[in-house]
Amino acid sequence: MGELPLAAVDRIIRKAGGERVSEDAVQELAGVLEEEGIKICQKARIFSNHAKRKTITAEDIRLAVK
Repeated sequence: MGELPLAAVDRIIRKAGGERVSEDAVQELAGVLEEEGIKICQKARIFSNHAKRKTITAEDIRLAVK
């Protein structure tokens, strides 16, 4: 894993109200977000293929999240 910048993940936790955040928590959330992001993108790819497109659109992502 390790594709997401840890500083950005730390900011997400702090926006959610976390005042103090451990490095382990940041790394764990980064891993979870990456796994979920991959699953969403795989579903979105199915929608774009069904529409006979090679480009994944924002609508494909929205549908994949539902």
